[in-house]
Amino acid sequence: MDTILEKLAAHARERVAADKQNILPADMRQRALAQRRDFRFSGSLAGRKERGETALICEVKKASPSKGIIDPEFDYNSIAADYEEAGADCISCLTEPRWFLGSDEIFADIRGRVSLPMIRKDFVVDSYQIYQACCLGADAVLLICAITDEKKLSQYLEECGSLGLDALVEAHDEAEIKTALRAGARMIGVNNRNLRDFSVDFDNARNLRDKIPDSVIFVAESGVRSSGDVAMLHDCGADAVLAGEVLMRASDRKALLREMKQAAGQGPF
Repeated sequence: MDTILEKLAAHARERVAADKQNILPADMRQRALAQRRDFRFSGSLAGRKERGETALICEVKKASPSKGIIDPEFDYNSIAADYEEAGADCISCLTEPRWFLGSDEIFADIRGRVSLPMIRKDFVVDSYQIYQACCLGADAVLLICAITDEKKLSQYLEECGSLGLDALVEAHDEAEIKTALRAGARMIGVNNRNLRDFSVDFDNARNLRDKIPDSVIFVAESGVRSSGDVAMLHDCGADAVLAGEVLMRASDRKALLREMKQAAGQGPF
């Protein structure tokens, strides 16, 4: 039986094949090259790192494979505006449509309303998606070691570099971290959620922290349930924390985000 991650990747291949029928790969690449970025996503995280602070990447998502619908109303523009007003460093936006109920249209709408660096969070299985992301106004893309071999990962990173686009390379264990480093990753996200079965081991990022050199930005992903978790990750050396579901479910996102910023060493406010 296919894992959730394998299903996500398979559906991504189907989506890419359909998209290529609408805009040819060569045309998409030329459009992207005309909109070159300036690595401002990693720049934002690096600025916090230099000050001994932990950056906060705040996520916009309606649903997930493990939790189903997270926010039935999903006023994504208001959510993104709350993040910006409360001082988020970057925004992560899901565009995967089947299990996360995201879309490129949602991403583009938010992009037109906020000035923060944004990462297009999807399941990259083809270079075409990297050029798509740039055309949507993304500052970064997510690359997942578990669905990308080292040769392909290195290729993707080179393509991102040619566009001034940052890549957050996601790893789940020491072997994947080594693959990411050999491929040339400058940002590595350690996911506390196992994307094969979506179970959570919150100690994963803490246990793997010393496997990532200081020259590489270390992002702790998933599993954050409170400002106390952010404080723990800050103390163990996370350069950035990605928080999603806890913010999406919060009755007062701005208040919770301000608490998280203090826990991340960014306060007081």
